[in-house]
Amino acid sequence: MQSSTTAAPPVARAARRRLPLHWLGLAPFLIFAVLFLILPTMHIVLGAFRTPEGSFTLENLRGLNTDQIKAAYLISIKISLASALLGCAIGFAVAAAIVLGGLPKFIRGPLLTFSGVASNFAGVPLAFAFLATIGPVGLITVYLKTQMGIDLRLLGFNLLSFWGLTLTYLFFQIPLMILIITPALDGLKKEWREAASMLGASGLQYWRMVALPILFPSLLGTLALLFANAFGAVATAIALTGSSMNIVPILLFAQIRGDVLGNPHLGYALAFGMIVITGIANGIYIWLRARSERWLK
Repeated sequence: MQSSTTAAPPVARAARRRLPLHWLGLAPFLIFAVLFLILPTMHIVLGAFRTPEGSFTLENLRGLNTDQIKAAYLISIKISLASALLGCAIGFAVAAAIVLGGLPKFIRGPLLTFSGVASNFAGVPLAFAFLATIGPVGLITVYLKTQMGIDLRLLGFNLLSFWGLTLTYLFFQIPLMILIITPALDGLKKEWREAASMLGASGLQYWRMVALPILFPSLLGTLALLFANAFGAVATAIALTGSSMNIVPILLFAQIRGDVLGNPHLGYALAFGMIVITGIANGIYIWLRARSERWLK
């Protein structure tokens, strides 16, 4: 008796077994992510729970419960929160001006291009730029003192301080906010504003009762992302302040650089704490971003 199913031709079976070629374009990214993101992260996480001999321990995490380390986490959180709040406020104002404020259209392209570059400008170059500009002997600092009689140090400003580091972080926080919030502002439909005007709402009432509630998930999500971005900025903090500030990146560097007093596994625990904090912030951003996109569709 003949079977009711017909065997597929050899050519069709070979086509099903063949790997789709469009996946090859993703291969370089996957290899890069595994080698330089996933594997180092797993090494840090495992190192936080290991002794130098390789056995399991929780002593490294208990070592975080010291006054110095807790103070470092607190200062790092404050700096990250301050730069995130200021970056959100200033970046939102700039993005609203170019999208809704009636500025010439030719400004938008160069501004977004600059924002894309500046949002990734960090580390030693950024620290050097600020030191050369408004550092203790920076160009603007010396000019104000010699030509205008204004001494920034006497006025209480110090680049190697809480507000100095916060100001430095704003250089990449504001452009990042502009890049993220601009599409959300573009998603505000003109019909919503026209409907609010027809119902007698003023511009302030439109923003308070329509626009801001819609943008609120995007704003909160971007705030969380900027917080994570600042909290994980290791190279900029080390290059700018050295060891003059008690923040987590500097303590982490001191533990893993190989000095006789360093404890690499305590450094892994410090890094693990940073991963947890930034992971929570990024998770909040992804969740709120998804909610915002549903509103703007």
